[in-house]
This record gives sequence, structure tokens and C-alpha cells, in this order.
Amino acid sequence: MIVLTLGPAGTFSHELAGRLYGDDVALLPTIRSIIEHVAGGSARGFVPIENSEAGGVGETLQGLAEFGVVITGEAYMPVRHHLAAREDPSHLAVIYAHPQTHEQCSVFLDGLGVEVVHTSSNAASAMAMQKDEYAGAIVSETAARIYALPVACWDIQNSRTNTTRFVEISAVPRENAECTKCSLLVDPEIDRVGLLADILGVFARRGINLTRIESRPSRRGIGRYIFFIDLEVSEGLQEAREELKEMTTVRELGCYARMEVPGI
Repeated sequence: MIVLTLGPAGTFSHELAGRLYGDDVALLPTIRSIIEHVAGGSARGFVPIENSEAGGVGETLQGLAEFGVVITGEAYMPVRHHLAAREDPSHLAVIYAHPQTHEQCSVFLDGLGVEVVHTSSNAASAMAMQKDEYAGAIVSETAARIYALPVACWDIQNSRTNTTRFVEISAVPRENAECTKCSLLVDPEIDRVGLLADILGVFARRGINLTRIESRPSRRGIGRYIFFIDLEVSEGLQEAREELKEMTTVRELGCYARMEVPGI
């Protein structure tokens, strides 16, 4: 089955998907379009979900909330960003960058003081700068090579340990006895004192370690949220799910294992 990931050619998603799936990869222009196609059951998907510097990828989280897809695997990729430019960086009129890339390189970009224009992907940034001699782009080494762009500054990310987590998604859960992590979407639907403490207590009482919790707007009004929770697989997990369903609406987003990436 074909795996859909974010294009154009040269995105981090495309690079990592190629390492994992070889030639069975097709590119779409947005994360939402990927998730929508996967929900139809004709393909799997591979999308970024969080970054160690910039946090959760909103488009992925919103897609998981809206469409009937589940997570079937996860992979991690060290992320290095570079400034591609044909002129001295101080002479640039504009720099193209994906919003998450901008945040991951904010220290460098703020110091440079050049206008930053957001794009849909790092590869789109590479393509945009080709139209203007005095434009630059924040790109990966792969994108710079694909689009034949000169690199003016290497490794401009804020953190040396900058890492992005990706997830494989499908319309159906994967049967895997070696799952190490599960993801839940929890919708409290109401607001009351101590609600979040009660939700977390369900796991704490059973010694279940949460590896991530993130709130997103429920789109039912200001101050109303849903929660994405990732947790380690351990004893008592099923009981925790059942107790949680007594106080909230819970959607299981899948149990899965970490995928080993060749060369990383």
C-alpha cells in the first residue's frame, strides 16, 4: 500500500519516509489532505506530530481529531536547518521558511533581522527563493541538494538536539504484540474544578507513565479543550481506559511501536 507524506520533494517528511518505505511513497501538498486520504482507506500516511523545540504540529493534531484514522507507528528524526542564499545573509530582502522551521530557528532569524515569509513546507521555501536573487530559504541539506541551492549558513536551529517525531497513520489499527506506546484523544465536554487532576489521577494511581499531554481547542468556544495523551503500555492500561470513559469521551488513537530508521 502506498504511503502518503508531505511534499514537494525535499521535505523532512519525504526524506524520512523514503528511508522507511523506499519507493512506495507519494507526495501531497498538505498534512490535512494526507489525513483525509488515509481516512478513506486507500493508503497509509506519514506525518510530523511534534518537535522538541516548537511542540505539537497543529495541522496533524487537528486532522487526528477530525478524521477516523489511528496511529500505527512512530519514528524520530534529528532535524538540522540551513540558510540557503545566493547573497550575503545581511543583504537579503526576504527569507522563506515553514512556520515550525521559523520557530526552530528563531534565534538566528531574529538576529539577522530579515523579513520572514511563511511557506507550506521546507521544500516550498526552496522553490520560492529561486524566484528572487535577494531571497533566502531555510531548508534541509537534502532540499538544498535537490534544488541546487548554495548554503550560506549551516546548522542554524536553536538547539543541537532538535528532533521531530513522526507518526504512521492508517484507517485501521495495526495488530502488533510489541506495542510500547498508546495514544488517546480525551474530550471532557464539560468544565469543572479538578477535572484535569481527575483525568491524570486515573493513570497515576496505576503507575502508568504519560509521555506527552497536549491541549487543543475543542472549537466549541473559548476555554473549551480536548487533550491528546500519549502513554507507555503497562499493566492496568485497560482498566484506566474504562475508568476514564466514565468521566469523559475517549477515542483511542492506536497502540504502536517505534520504527527503526535505516541510517539514523
